Amino acid sequence: MRFIVQKMATASLLSSSLFISKPSSPSSLFLYLPVKRFVSSSAQFRQRYGAVVSATSVATEPAKTQSVSQNGNVEQAQMTAVAEKVVLPTNESNEQLLRIRHTCAHVMAMAVQKLYPDAKVTIGPWIENGFYYDFDMEPLTDKDLKRIKKEMDHIIGRNLPLVREEVSRDEAKSRIMAINEPYKMEILDSIREDPITIYHIGEEWWDLCAGPHVETTGKINKKAVELESVAGAYWRGDEKKPMLQRIYGTAWENEEQLKAYVHFKEEAKRRDHRRLGQDLDLFSIQDEAGGGLVFWHPKGSIVRHIIEDFWKKSHIEHDYDLLYTPHVAKADLWKISGHLDFYRENMYDQMNIEDELYQLRPMNCPYHILVYQRKLQSYRDFPIRVAELGTVYRFELSGSLHGLFRVRGFTQDDAHIFCLEDQIKDEIRAVLDLTEEILLQFGFNKYEVNLSTKPEKAVGGDDIWEKATSALRDALDDKGWDYQIDEGGGAFYGPKIDLKIEDALGRKWQCSTIQVDFNLPQRFDIVYVDSNSEKKRPIMIHRAVLGSLERFFGVLIEHYAGDFPLWLSPIQARVLPVTDTQLEYCNEVIKKLKTNGIRAEICHGERLPKLIRNAEKQKIPLMAVVGAKEVDAQTVTVRSRFGGELGTMKVDDFISRIKSATENRTTM
Repeated sequence: MRFIVQKMATASLLSSSLFISKPSSPSSLFLYLPVKRFVSSSAQFRQRYGAVVSATSVATEPAKTQSVSQNGNVEQAQMTAVAEKVVLPTNESNEQLLRIRHTCAHVMAMAVQKLYPDAKVTIGPWIENGFYYDFDMEPLTDKDLKRIKKEMDHIIGRNLPLVREEVSRDEAKSRIMAINEPYKMEILDSIREDPITIYHIGEEWWDLCAGPHVETTGKINKKAVELESVAGAYWRGDEKKPMLQRIYGTAWENEEQLKAYVHFKEEAKRRDHRRLGQDLDLFSIQDEAGGGLVFWHPKGSIVRHIIEDFWKKSHIEHDYDLLYTPHVAKADLWKISGHLDFYRENMYDQMNIEDELYQLRPMNCPYHILVYQRKLQSYRDFPIRVAELGTVYRFELSGSLHGLFRVRGFTQDDAHIFCLEDQIKDEIRAVLDLTEEILLQFGFNKYEVNLSTKPEKAVGGDDIWEKATSALRDALDDKGWDYQIDEGGGAFYGPKIDLKIEDALGRKWQCSTIQVDFNLPQRFDIVYVDSNSEKKRPIMIHRAVLGSLERFFGVLIEHYAGDFPLWLSPIQARVLPVTDTQLEYCNEVIKKLKTNGIRAEICHGERLPKLIRNAEKQKIPLMAVVGAKEVDAQTVTVRSRFGGELGTMKVDDFISRIKSATENRTTM
C-alpha cells in the first residue's frame, strides 16, 4: 500500500473533534477519465424479459476498481476499457501555476474595470483550482462573463509586463484616494508591514499585492483559462456589510489540463452528495427545522445503522467500552474545559433551567472525563478506552453550511484513551491498526499522514512533549506508514496525527485524528494511584476514525457516486414480477429474504422494462425477476448491476450468494 504524504493545516484550538469540511488539495491529483461500463447480458434473459440495461448504466457510470478473486470471479464492476490517467498539478506542487492563477485574478480585475468603469475592486486571491475576485458593482450574468473573458484574452495577447513597485504607506494612500477605491483603503489599513508593495499590469492598472506573478501576461495560455461562475459574497464575510459580485475562474498551464479539470468538475457534480441524497431519498435538510440540521431518511438511516453496527462491533473487539452521554450539561463544565474561553463563537447560547445555565455540547471530551472520575482509578486499570457515537452541536454561519459536509448538528465517532506514559506508543499503534481496519472496509486504502509537533505556545513540559511526540513517531514507524512532520503544527494541548483519505476522484478528506492531550487532564485534575500509592496524572488521547458520521456519509456517497457496494446498500435486492399474477410468490420470496437478514423490497404495477430502469436509477445492486416459469420452478432470475445477468437460481441459492458476498464485502 502506498501512502501519499502532504503537510496539513494545524487544527483549531481545542479542536480534538473539529474536522475539515472541504476536500483539501493533494500534492498531485490523479484524475481518472470516464470509461463506459458494459454489462454482459444473456440472450435468454433478453428474449424472456426484454432489454434491461438503461442508457445511463452503459454510458455514464464511473470506472470501478476491479478485483479478481482466485476463482476468477470479478468482485467489482467488469470493464472493457482502462481509465486514462491525467495528473493535474496543484498550487503546492507547481509555483508557476500559482503565479499564473494569481496573475489571472489581476487580469480579470483589469478587464472588469475596463468594461465597467464604476466597479470597485476588493480582493482577488488564487484558490485551489483557480482564482476569484470580488467587485462592488451591478449584478453580473453569464453573458457578462463572456465579455469579461474576451477582454481578458485581449490583455493576455498584449503581453503586458507585471511590474512590482515598493511605495510608502502615505504614497499608497494618496494613490488609492486618487482613484477612489474605498475597499483598497480598508485593505491598506489592515497591512502591517512596510513598505507597501504594488503590482502593475503595464502602465494601465495596479493593485496592492505581495505577489507572486508571472513576468508578463503573455505567459498565460488564454485557452487554458475559463471564467466559471459569479456569486454573491459579503465584504469580509459579514452579512451586515455590502454584497459584492464574486467572479470565479480556473486557470491551468495548458488546454489538456483544463479539459481534464472540466471533466473532473462534471464528474464531481455527478457525484454531488446533495443531489444524490435527494435522488436516492437518503437524507434532507428541512428549512422548517433550520439550516445545517440533517434528517436521515429510511434508506440513509439503514446505511447509518450498518456503519454504526460495524463501528461498535470493531470497538468492542478492540477492548473499548461504549458510552452514551447527555446532549446538554451545566455551563460550568465548559468553563472548566476552557471551551467557553476559547471556543465560544462555535457554541450555541446557553439555556436557563431553574436558574442554572445549561449548554448544548460542542464536544464529548468533558463527558468522558466525568465518567473517568466516577471513581479513583488504579494504574492496574490502564489503559482505559471509552468510545461514543456522540451527537454535538456547533454554530456555523448560514453561508458556510454545505450539505452533509458543514452542518450544525452531527454525530462523531469519538473515543478517549486514558493511559500511562509508557503505554502511549502501543495505544497509538493500536489506534492506527483499528483506523486502517475500519477504513479498508469502506473502500479507502490511500491516505495522507501528518505528525504535528509542539507549537510555540503550549501546555505541559518539554519532557512530556518529547515523550509523546516520540511515541507517535515510533508508532507510525512501526506501522510502516510514510508521514510528514509539521513542525510546530500541534495543538497547544499536545502533538497529534492527522490522516486524510483519498476518494475515487483523488480528493483528500480529513477524517481520522489522534491527539495527545496534556490540557484537559490538568484542567479537570484527573488522577490515578500508582504502584507507590501516589496520585499521578494520566495521559489522555483523543481519537476519531470516521470523524462526523454525517460528513463521512457524504464522502461515501460521492466516493461511490451513490452506487454503494452490496454489503452497504440500503436495498440489496429488488424483486420484480413480470405481471401481478406473480405477486403472491414474490411476497413469499421477499419474506424469505428478509428472514435471512437481506434488505429486500418488491416493486410492481409497471411494465417490466420500466421496473428495471427504475431499479437502475435507484442503483439497486440486485434484481430478481419473477415470471410464470420462475413461479413453476420456485426460482428467480437474477441480474446484478456489476456482474450482469447471473441466470436463474433457486431462492435458497440466491440467499446464500447474497449472504456470502455481504460477509466477504464482495459483489455478485
